[in-house]
Amino acid sequence: MRLGLITYNLAKDWTIDTILKNCAETRFEGVELRTTHAHGVESKLSKDDRDRVRKRFMDSPVDLVSLGTAFEFHSPDPAELRRNIDGAKEYIVLAHDVGAEAIKVRPNGLPRGVEPERTLEQIGRALRECGETGSSYGIKVRLEVHGPETSLLSNIEKILRAVDHPQVEVTWNSNQSDLEGGTLEENLARVKGKIGMIHLRDLYLEEYPFRKMLRLVRDQGFQGFACAEIPESQDPLRVMRYFRALFLSYLAP
Repeated sequence: MRLGLITYNLAKDWTIDTILKNCAETRFEGVELRTTHAHGVESKLSKDDRDRVRKRFMDSPVDLVSLGTAFEFHSPDPAELRRNIDGAKEYIVLAHDVGAEAIKVRPNGLPRGVEPERTLEQIGRALRECGETGSSYGIKVRLEVHGPETSLLSNIEKILRAVDHPQVEVTWNSNQSDLEGGTLEENLARVKGKIGMIHLRDLYLEEYPFRKMLRLVRDQGFQGFACAEIPESQDPLRVMRYFRALFLSYLAP
């Protein structure tokens, strides 16, 4: 398991150069670039700009793990749903061009007045379409465990059944909802073999069993990135060093 950084919120105002410098200095091995932030890795980039981003990461010890988009597929409005699917496809192409391995998308709740099963099925079909595009470009599509009700692992499991596509994975989000509707072990089993990435909140929070979760996921065979999604700080490098030390201690024998 490798440690990375999500640029939401700690690094939201950093340039690519600052991200690479700070991650290398604190021995964070990868990064998920949150879209709409100051680094500017967006679908509007020209081919030359995309090549430059790819080269900057290739020339550094830091991997570009993912592009963290906010595309979501629960809307009952067909035009809104299509806009999000097409937007996700644009970022799949961008991820390929800049050398990322995946994009992150999300569900963001269940709309009122719509049968939940219908919405979960719709999200799954949209993800399958995105997964098919991902297959063409060698890019994974990772569904963040996110949103009111949609973050319940029982609903994520239903979405994945509707997806039924090898290119679609899950980003485990370390929510309190991971502990609802069953034990942590039972909820992890719902997505066994499908976790492509982990988001981590502040590891000192006693409300969530981070040590237990990390060890259980490791025992499932997970060897990807666990990435810190933590608040801004006036002393970010110090925070990152402490985060890494605690992360390593949680995985120690």
